[in-house]
Amino acid sequence: MDPREEYGLRLIDSYLSNYSYLSGYVPSQSDTVIFKYLGSPPKDKFINVLRWYNHIESFGSEVSSFPGRSDVTINQIMADIKTSEIQTSNDVQSSGDVIDEKSAVQAKKEAKRLEKLAKFEAKKAKLEAQKQATKGTTEKKKKSKERQVIRYEVNTIDGEKKDTKCPLPEAYSPCYVEAAWYAWWEKLGFFKPEYGRSSACEKNDKGMFMMVIPPPNVTGSLHLGHALTNAVEDAISRWHRMYGKTVLWNPGCDHAGIATQVVVEKKLMKEQGLSRHDLGREKFLDQVWKWKNEKGDRIYHQLRKLGGSYDWDRACFTMDPKLCKAVTEAFVRMHDSGIIYRSMRLVNWSCTLRSAISDIEVDKKEIAGRTLLPVPGYKDKVEFGVLISFAYPVENSDEELVVATTRIETMLGDSAVAVHPEDERYTHLHGKFVLHPFFDRKLPIVTDDFVEMGFGTGAVKITPAHDHNDYEVGKRHNLPFLTIIDDNGMMSDICGEFAGMKRFEARTAVLEALKVKGLYRETKDNPMVVPMCSRSKDIIEPLLKPQWYVDCTNMAQRAVKVVQDGELKIIPEMFIKTWYKWLDNCRDWCISRQLWWGHRIPAYFITIEDERIAKGEELDNKYWVSGRTEEEARQKAADRFKVSADKIKLRQDEDVLDTWFSSGIFPFSIFGWPDKTAELEFFYPGSLLETGHDILFFWVARMVMMGLELMGELPFKEVYLHAMIRDKYGRKMSKSLGNVIDPLDVITGISLEDLHKALESSNLDPKEIKKAKEAQKLDYPQGIPECGTDALRFALCAYTSQGRDINLDVLRVQGYRFFCNKLWNATRFALNGLGENYKPTEKMEESIKPILYGNDEGAKLAARATLYTCLDVALRLIHPFMPFLSEELYQRLPRRSERAPPSICVTSYPLPDEFVWHDVSLEENIDLTMSVVRAVRSMRADYQLTKLKTDLYIRCSDVQSAEVLQKYTNLIKTLASGADVKITTLESPPQGCAVRTVSDKCEVHMMLKGLIDADKEVTKLESNITKIQNQVKRLNEVITKPDYKTKVPENVQQQNMDKMKSLEEEMSKLKLAVEGLEKLKRKASPSSIPQKSLMSSSMRYSSVFPSTWIFLDELWDRW
Repeated sequence: MDPREEYGLRLIDSYLSNYSYLSGYVPSQSDTVIFKYLGSPPKDKFINVLRWYNHIESFGSEVSSFPGRSDVTINQIMADIKTSEIQTSNDVQSSGDVIDEKSAVQAKKEAKRLEKLAKFEAKKAKLEAQKQATKGTTEKKKKSKERQVIRYEVNTIDGEKKDTKCPLPEAYSPCYVEAAWYAWWEKLGFFKPEYGRSSACEKNDKGMFMMVIPPPNVTGSLHLGHALTNAVEDAISRWHRMYGKTVLWNPGCDHAGIATQVVVEKKLMKEQGLSRHDLGREKFLDQVWKWKNEKGDRIYHQLRKLGGSYDWDRACFTMDPKLCKAVTEAFVRMHDSGIIYRSMRLVNWSCTLRSAISDIEVDKKEIAGRTLLPVPGYKDKVEFGVLISFAYPVENSDEELVVATTRIETMLGDSAVAVHPEDERYTHLHGKFVLHPFFDRKLPIVTDDFVEMGFGTGAVKITPAHDHNDYEVGKRHNLPFLTIIDDNGMMSDICGEFAGMKRFEARTAVLEALKVKGLYRETKDNPMVVPMCSRSKDIIEPLLKPQWYVDCTNMAQRAVKVVQDGELKIIPEMFIKTWYKWLDNCRDWCISRQLWWGHRIPAYFITIEDERIAKGEELDNKYWVSGRTEEEARQKAADRFKVSADKIKLRQDEDVLDTWFSSGIFPFSIFGWPDKTAELEFFYPGSLLETGHDILFFWVARMVMMGLELMGELPFKEVYLHAMIRDKYGRKMSKSLGNVIDPLDVITGISLEDLHKALESSNLDPKEIKKAKEAQKLDYPQGIPECGTDALRFALCAYTSQGRDINLDVLRVQGYRFFCNKLWNATRFALNGLGENYKPTEKMEESIKPILYGNDEGAKLAARATLYTCLDVALRLIHPFMPFLSEELYQRLPRRSERAPPSICVTSYPLPDEFVWHDVSLEENIDLTMSVVRAVRSMRADYQLTKLKTDLYIRCSDVQSAEVLQKYTNLIKTLASGADVKITTLESPPQGCAVRTVSDKCEVHMMLKGLIDADKEVTKLESNITKIQNQVKRLNEVITKPDYKTKVPENVQQQNMDKMKSLEEEMSKLKLAVEGLEKLKRKASPSSIPQKSLMSSSMRYSSVFPSTWIFLDELWDRW
């Protein structure tokens, strides 16, 4: 060290032995100037300077903003310090710290040096001022550069091959990579089963793979469920195609009866102020077709954006003539065989749509107690979640029978009161009657096992025409079925003083009337499930309606048997139990809908102009006939009643078929059934059906049943069911929660502001919009980053390995976008290493010969061959998941042969037989090395060490492992950001390390001492532990409820078990981390530092910055 610098440091060190800062009792510009000048003080002396320096450094960027004169110089500071030191110099010398005899001469020289330095500082300050003046402009340019999106701007005709001769951009850009490829793939027919052969039906020794898309609704826009389905199915299809099979992935779209009709009705009302009834059926259907032709292919464009390798020339719409013919054929055959019949039963009725709807179109809203819900057609919200008790007087008695209901208005349709036959409280009332308070009606007291004696009073009111359970009781006891609510949700004529009221207005009126009569008893909160129409948000009303039904008894038995016999494989196998449960208890399927848009039911009511034949009734199946045409139906009717055809009058049913009916025959209707086409013979049955487990019964089971019934064989051999997507907190996707994610927003990115705008354009209630916006602010404060199609697909496929519901975190998708960037950069590096004129050999063994028998130049060639092969294989391996990126990079690689396929889409998938050269021992060694790297990276993530390099100590219990790792210390050092790597078998690692077990023979220790603020990290970790403990507590409260095992579905119980296990594991890891930090703190605590150091003034400030203790501990040891 220069003597003059040492002298200056001695002055500062002496001064700081009595003071915390260089000028006063708070940090100032004096500290700023000296701190910047020193850069980094020596660590082997000047303890007070080191203490001060560490303390000032802890302020980070705030150092520059300390108060005081901004033009203060080192010269002035040193002069002040020297003056202060002269006053105590005698004390310093007497204590043994003697100043050199030449110090006076050195002081003069130092003064001159500091003067020059002051001039230099002034000049430096001037330059800094100029720099600050231009800083704003520079930052704007920098930000502009960061915001710049790299796009593919080469003029390429749609369908022509993308220009790959231009240089690769420096960074991965999804919009650049995804440009132009899809149109080229489609134009060259890579996705068609005919590609590379004379016809689609040509025999292929490698086999055939056929799969149909779960047809999305024509009204729909992409949601994450579609994206997941597309990602999984496309990966499977591309893999089979690369394997060399004849592949057909058939796209299609569902006409979505209710959804489409609602959309067009709203459009008509908004634009023309007309309802469908104002137009009439035919003109309304013209409007629907017009809308479909204008908007209906939007979903196809979105599926292209996701990279789906569909054969678009075979796309089918369920209302296409070919499919309409198949639907009519299916109905007529099943009606003629008696499988389809007409009956009066309870259905899920939407008063707003004025139609029956299927179970899957019913949303079940759970409420914990009294809740006010909005209902279409009502100004004020309606009360739900209460149980109202009232009394029925017992006939010829002073007794009363108290019953309870959540729908008090339905008591107007009560036709009995039921009690359990073994309930001794009511034995004396068996066979007696209660009196209805509003009508001259006696209600019998019946006994039935369905009554729960312990629930409520043990007496249940029975309304057979408006409750599914009561309907069955009514049938068993032959009770009257009184319909008190009509199609529009109004109280019917039999309701006396309440007739003509809206059903929920009658709810209030009936309650008040009961109070007037003194029969009201109490109201209390009642947890319940409110059934709501998913389309109209109306409250579902069970109503008795004549409908068409499919008798599922025999078909369901056959569907169960094919799974039991192994003919149909369901993956994952845990859903086999669900399959049996649904089909063993399969109810008949209601297939009629009171709509105009859809497949009109080809059934006709018969009227006979012959007085000898009695007129038929609507529910008499004898008077209904079906036909492929009206003429065929008329002839059937004439033959049935043995009259001439001219005496038959037919009226076609106004209803349409449930959309699941046409979807149920989709696997064979797309090939022209009932015609025996070549493609039907070749492609049916299909290979696989992939879809979400939520429609296992609604679609999959019905395809199986109808395939077996109409085709005599299964429509596919395997069913693969993927998980449901939820948000990262495990909640169901819901617009009101603000957690619904448009996959296109993940692909292209979207700002928080635009996310908010999407909410504002929805039909949510203003309060729900506000709530959803807050959720979006919390989850996406910076919006959703651009991730690209490949990253989204890869993330979704990676999530499916969990097997159960997917809790999607967009940041994980972004992580795969970073992976894409790594692959991009690796390819750029590889191409640079290969060189422009590199030509790979056709066979790998040819490239190995030079290194085996040649010189260094041969080694280079072999290295390039290995690099090329690894890259080529990697891109082919990842193509099914990342089609765009793999194609972009693959097209930049030179080909082994001129005969190579034009696209990675139709290039062979790597198979193990192609790569027989491998060293098992070497692979095991690399596996061990990478396990160490992963352990270190995991610890670095836990302690948030991003750029700091750390010393690593790897302790092995056996010499063999140590020798293996010793060979790869440089690799570990590079990949694990190690400052130094030491391998040991006997020597213990130093104190102050975090430790992670790699295997039973190896553990890695990472030095943390002096790198982290232990107190701060402990506080953070303990906060996370507290949060997890609260989650565990809440989950335990749910799991330990008495009726948990009986009322909660098994799959939900399993999810809760998995979640509990995950939380406990996470908490265990956090506790271990805290334990390690606590040890670190104890080793660095004040008690471990000698008393002399504790007495110095530097210790007074270390409690504010705990990391100082760690630093001083290390410093004292060295001293």
